[in-house]
Amino acid sequence: MAFNPLDSPDGPGAADRAGKPAQPSERPEEARPSWAFAGYGEGKEIPLRGYATLASLYAGGVSLFALGVRASGRPLPTRIPPWDLLLLGAATYKASRMVAKDKITSFLRAPFTRRQETVSASEVTDEARGHGLRLATGELLTCPFCLASWVGGALVCGYAVAPRATRLVAGGLSVVTIADWLQYAWSATQQQVEG
Repeated sequence: MAFNPLDSPDGPGAADRAGKPAQPSERPEEARPSWAFAGYGEGKEIPLRGYATLASLYAGGVSLFALGVRASGRPLPTRIPPWDLLLLGAATYKASRMVAKDKITSFLRAPFTRRQETVSASEVTDEARGHGLRLATGELLTCPFCLASWVGGALVCGYAVAPRATRLVAGGLSVVTIADWLQYAWSATQQQVEG
């Protein structure tokens, strides 16, 4: 049986010309990256399988939604009016920030993160912990920019099948967003006056 360098976890070129495999790496077999991803993290753990799992969950959810809407025969909106787009955008901003940063939602992040610091009266910074899917999930849950894709996708799907209810939810989140901005503006003004 001939040696195939593509079968080697160390990748193409890992075998010498005589067909002998290169020395195994110091990492255990289950932690060794496939040759295509070797060197990507440069010594840092980057949970690529966890990312792939989360991306697959997202794509699968969107696909199931699309199949469900198609099977129901429900027509999709041809466009989202600008006012609704702003409402959904503000709601996505607030919901993703709420999940990623609020003290009150720490219970959602706790299995995947550890508290790093308290940033303000209501916000904290958490750090992802663990390995693999747990680490990838922690990174997703601590990143409002990353969560925005998930929250925005859920709101747009909701808007497609239940626009009135979705507008109500988005309106509530948008009101909180405006209130937050007003609180920050008031605090900044007060600090300047006292200052």
